[in-house]
Amino acid sequence: MTKAVREALSDASEVELTVTGRRTGRQISRPVWFVQEEESAFLVPITGSDSQWYKNVRQTPMVQLSANGTAVSSTATPITDAKRVNHIVRMFREKYGSDQFDAHYPKHDVAVQVSLT
Repeated sequence: MTKAVREALSDASEVELTVTGRRTGRQISRPVWFVQEEESAFLVPITGSDSQWYKNVRQTPMVQLSANGTAVSSTATPITDAKRVNHIVRMFREKYGSDQFDAHYPKHDVAVQVSLT
């Protein structure tokens, strides 16, 4: 991971996620919460596997994450293994607080890993 990406994410509470629409082919951006572990960022779709951006990632896994004027394009890997998803959910609860996470994320059956290297 480059120093610029590491610094941009270190102060960010959310990143701008850009995905390719599976029907339109257009670029769609939205702010999302994230956690970072080693050389990856992890995202949890608010409505889990029902989230539109998650469905788009499954079709076209190339995404862009941007924060504080720095962007990285990478491949997003869906995570469906319950044990890994639960680990990521725990990291989200630690970063954002259990109350906030539970209030905003009614379904968390999947997660997404984005390599930052």
